[in-house]
Amino acid sequence: MSSYGIWLSAAGMKLSDHRQTLLTNNIANAQTTGFKHDLAVIMQRRVESKENASGGAFVHPVLDGLSGGFNVQPAYHDWAQGPIEPTGKPLDVAIEGDGFFTVSDGETKRYTRDGAFAMNEEGELVLTTESGRWRVLDPAGDAIRVDPTLGKVGVSGDGTIRQGNNVVGQIGLANVENRRLLRKVGENLFELTGGEAVPAKGRLVWGSLEGSNFDIMQGLATMIEASRMYQMNATMLQLQDQLTGQAVSTLGRVA
Repeated sequence: MSSYGIWLSAAGMKLSDHRQTLLTNNIANAQTTGFKHDLAVIMQRRVESKENASGGAFVHPVLDGLSGGFNVQPAYHDWAQGPIEPTGKPLDVAIEGDGFFTVSDGETKRYTRDGAFAMNEEGELVLTTESGRWRVLDPAGDAIRVDPTLGKVGVSGDGTIRQGNNVVGQIGLANVENRRLLRKVGENLFELTGGEAVPAKGRLVWGSLEGSNFDIMQGLATMIEASRMYQMNATMLQLQDQLTGQAVSTLGRVA
């Protein structure tokens, strides 16, 4: 029984540590444009008599009435809409509704909700990250070029880019129906691990950016809760370890 309790407490510590890791990353990105925060996914483990194929050999009248503990599952990304925040910058674009911007470094495609774009030396619309510049793609998968001599850039809801009376391109907006196929690869970018992207139904808001969808105050409260749970499980583990030591010592003297 004591050993069983030790394993349950250890599993509880692992779970709390996992939650704190996700929360730390969420808090660090509370001001990141278009950030989608992560949620801890937990699956309750069945007791051994039900989980093991041999079944009856592990039946225990007391342990079968207890929890089998928990297993940590891959994190789930919360895709809820972040707040649309006006910036007044002509190359800032926010997505309202479903969809992702498609960007490329020339070899690989990535997807993002970050619309803080700039223009490189070739006049291409780009997203700048720590690793370099990613070209923003149009619906056909080509880079988008603007001509500074044609005047101020304007972007309509469907992504059409105009300079004065001239249409110079269109920002592509892609969607992934099975969001579980999107994996975070850092720098606010997602990799599509299977299937293909399809056209999105969202609209673009020019001169604005989408803020992070993470509520930092709620996150801090949850962080405190996870920290307390970790400490409680650590205390229980220590107490059960002491009880085990005392039991071994007592039984040794009796023998």
